[in-house]
Amino acid sequence: MALLRIPSEDRTLTEPEAICGFLRQHGIWYERWPVEGRIEGSATQEEVLSAYALEVDALKAKGGYVTADVVDVTEAIPNLQAMLDKFNREHTHAEDEVRFIVRGGGIFHVHPENGSVFAIEVHAGDLINVPAGTKHWFDLCADRDVRAIRLFKEKAGWTPLYTGSEIASGYQPLCFGPNYIPMARIPTLLSP
Repeated sequence: MALLRIPSEDRTLTEPEAICGFLRQHGIWYERWPVEGRIEGSATQEEVLSAYALEVDALKAKGGYVTADVVDVTEAIPNLQAMLDKFNREHTHAEDEVRFIVRGGGIFHVHPENGSVFAIEVHAGDLINVPAGTKHWFDLCADRDVRAIRLFKEKAGWTPLYTGSEIASGYQPLCFGPNYIPMARIPTLLSP
């Protein structure tokens, strides 16, 4: 289940209703889909898409998406860090970033135009839609493993458009736990 952290307010949201309400204020929608017993761990991409066909078809109709695929990001990928470095810098996309997490997890940091950066940690069963034009960055959780269904209107629209900001470097790249502190706050906490 998702966890939402607002570092500037030292606040964490854990209840799905509170998370949905907060995200809705920023144009982001979030849902939970069941994962237990839906697929085997070794399921092919086609089997994953088949298992979630009803939900994916409903999303396609809702958002005008025309294609869906499955992405696996694991330690086994050659040059994994180079690939992740493309996504853990602040950027936007020309279309929505829609992800349903089938296995593993990751963290989206979102930087609203009028507000503080917040982080949404997503895990198996979480569906999130980061709207086109929203400044954000993404990284894997510490286990560096995620399998997700992605939906697109046009895959070319998903190319990262970097903002040039270095803001992402001030936040911890791995998923947070009870001891998560954004790097930007560490000097404040260490000051006398």
